[in-house]
Amino acid sequence: MTTVLRIAAFSDGNSGGNPAGVWIGDALPDAPRMQAIAAEVGFSETAFAAPEGEAWRVRYFSPAMEVPFCGHATIALGAALAHRHGDRSFELHLNKAVISVSGRRDGNTIAAALQSPPTRSAALEPSLRDALLDLFGYIPSDLDPALPPGKIHGGADHALLALGSREALARMAYDLERGRALMDEAGLVTVALVTVERPQLFHVRNAFAAGGVVEDPATGAAAAALAGYLRDVGWPHGGAIDIVQGEDMGARSLIRAEIGEAAGSSIRVSGTARFMV
Repeated sequence: MTTVLRIAAFSDGNSGGNPAGVWIGDALPDAPRMQAIAAEVGFSETAFAAPEGEAWRVRYFSPAMEVPFCGHATIALGAALAHRHGDRSFELHLNKAVISVSGRRDGNTIAAALQSPPTRSAALEPSLRDALLDLFGYIPSDLDPALPPGKIHGGADHALLALGSREALARMAYDLERGRALMDEAGLVTVALVTVERPQLFHVRNAFAAGGVVEDPATGAAAAALAGYLRDVGWPHGGAIDIVQGEDMGARSLIRAEIGEAAGSSIRVSGTARFMV
């Protein structure tokens, strides 16, 4: 039986990060079996990978459902593949995209970077914005007018609510089942709540009720989507942003997103990963 590796992606050195399961085998199990394994592991996502020619066929499962793309599990997979096969880049075939991840060993941690699927963004429908504000107990004056609410995509769909203060971000709370119903109805994988410390530094919390998880300490797919949104709205990102996530959970995580000039183009998302005992 293949062992599921447990790897914390986007770690802050030898601590923090978002735990992901990584299953690597000769052929992928069937979907019900992958779903059962992900539920047993209990992390927000588990990545399943098997060789497909010179590339790797990859699928992602949360404890509750399959998701089209997961950034932190991809970083964890890149770390696992680099640990097994050496420092290099690996082509990944997802359900609806072809991406890549690279890994480089550095002592007890492995630096990894992924190239996201294409990005896109649009304004968030007012009715959905109001429903999300009500879910989290915010009011319109809590929002940051510099970054309008958006529906953002970097391999999966997310909603973005930018808050005007770090204090507002710190008091994020919501009912899981109510959040799951709302996110399922809207087709959202997560809701990203962000505050701006500087134009290139963001503090983020990601509600992942759709996957049966209240909050993710690091979310690479949403980071790619946020970076693409910032490019779309003409934000002064200077080519890259840094994201601090998980602080309010006691699992500080660090994510870097590099932003090319071409609208909709892939975002390079990087960080370190540590193997968990």
